[in-house]
Amino acid sequence: MIRSLRNGFISGLVLVAPLGVTLFVLSFLVDRVGKTAANIFFGRVFDEQLQSGFWSFVLGCASIVIVALLITLVGWLSKLFFARFLLNIGEQFVVRLPFINTIYKSVKQIVNTFAQQQKAIFQETVLVEYPRKGMWAVGFMTGNTQGEVQEKTSKQMLNVFVPTTPNPTSGFLLMVPKEDVIKLDMAVGDGMKLIISGGAVVPPSPSKAISEQAPEPSAS
Repeated sequence: MIRSLRNGFISGLVLVAPLGVTLFVLSFLVDRVGKTAANIFFGRVFDEQLQSGFWSFVLGCASIVIVALLITLVGWLSKLFFARFLLNIGEQFVVRLPFINTIYKSVKQIVNTFAQQQKAIFQETVLVEYPRKGMWAVGFMTGNTQGEVQEKTSKQMLNVFVPTTPNPTSGFLLMVPKEDVIKLDMAVGDGMKLIISGGAVVPPSPSKAISEQAPEPSAS
């Protein structure tokens, strides 16, 4: 009975957790971003309504939409020469501020790294022997190893990110010889589901699915 309760709890947690995280993120956005923006946009006009929980939530959601539209407007204006000139002046001012310039440059580098990617960071789902021979881990190939690391190794190396379970945002960067990496037909999304679930959600093998769908040869 205890095992049945435990399995039921885990199954329910897997189903409820995505919804719970989504509601938490929305609540965080409304409380921290929406309500702060609502005080700026609607503070003088709807001061009494902002004290009410319901209206505070409604105005917070409306403020998030306004902020999103303003960000979109800035992105559209950045394509114009004059607006881009003003943005560059503002950026040069921020870059010259002590301490703030360090934070700004770091954040900008991270954003540019993701924004300039013309393809997904995780290219393929792979298998590598980790943390020792005879033990296998599911990882994601992020590209060919380059620079000094590749120059000082005798083999062609691949960059493989091995996430941790159940939190895939942390993990290990492994530089593995190409011949030691086994590429899987499994999609990156399916590989991520396998890791997050701790192996409880196993996607079907694409090769097996194709063989099952193939018609049987007719007897001659």
